Amino acid sequence: MKGSLFAFLGGAFITLQGVANTRISQDIGTWQTASITQFTGFLVSLLVVMFVRDKNWKKLKNVKPLYLTSGAFAAIIIFSNVASIEYVGVTLSISVLLIAQLSLTFLIDGKGWFGIPKQKMRLPQFVGIAMMVVGVVILRF
Repeated sequence: MKGSLFAFLGGAFITLQGVANTRISQDIGTWQTASITQFTGFLVSLLVVMFVRDKNWKKLKNVKPLYLTSGAFAAIIIFSNVASIEYVGVTLSISVLLIAQLSLTFLIDGKGWFGIPKQKMRLPQFVGIAMMVVGVVILRF
C-alpha cells in the first residue's frame, strides 16, 4: 500500500513540477529553470536529511561511481518535460512520458540490467503498453 501511495505522489508531483517549470521557463529560460529546480530540490533534500539525522552517508563509498551521476539525468528530465509541455501540452506530455518510462522498465526488468532481478515479460504486459500507446494516439486527435 505504501509503495502505491508513494508512486501516486511521485506521479502527481512530476506533473506539478512540469507545469511549474514550464511557467518559470517562459520568464527565464529552460536551462535556468532546470538549474533552479535542481538547486531547490537539493536544498529540500539536504534539510530532510539533516532533520532525520540519517547516518547512511558513511555508506557512500559502497556506491558505484557511475550511479552517482544519476542526478545529472534530472537536468535532462526537466528540460525535456518543459519543452514537451510547451509544444504539446501537459496531458500528452505526461502520457508519452509514462509510455517511455514503462518501455524502458520493460527492458530493465526483462534484461535484468542494473542488478535488478530478471522478470519475464508476458503477453498481458505487452498488451497493456500497446493499449497505452493507442490511448495516446486517441488523445492526440
